[in-house]
Amino acid sequence: MKITYNTKNIKMINNQAQLALIDTAEAIKADLLQSQTMPFDTGTMQNDSTFVDDKRVIKGVAKIVVGTAYARKVYFDPELNIRTDKNPNAKQYYFDTYITGAKKNLPIKWLKQSLKRRIGQ
Repeated sequence: MKITYNTKNIKMINNQAQLALIDTAEAIKADLLQSQTMPFDTGTMQNDSTFVDDKRVIKGVAKIVVGTAYARKVYFDPELNIRTDKNPNAKQYYFDTYITGAKKNLPIKWLKQSLKRRIGQ
């Protein structure tokens, strides 16, 4: 028995899957900002320093990065008092909603939707 792979289609599907992964990371980032759960003072951490890192998307990895030294302190310092005057839903562990909280199934749902839209099924 001889098996022939359609490498052109396999490459196309892999490419579309990578783009869907980036779309999903961007959607999570947008939802994070829109839900106003990230602590906000001057907006640097939320507006200027939060981005999607897609350098390893070929390996199936896309990261949402908050690229300030202050972000680590905000996320991991239990003694920090989180202000809620500018972002009313602000909390210390703002990514936990997508990991173990109410929105934990959203990333998979968004990835499936993006794949269907991109591949056309």
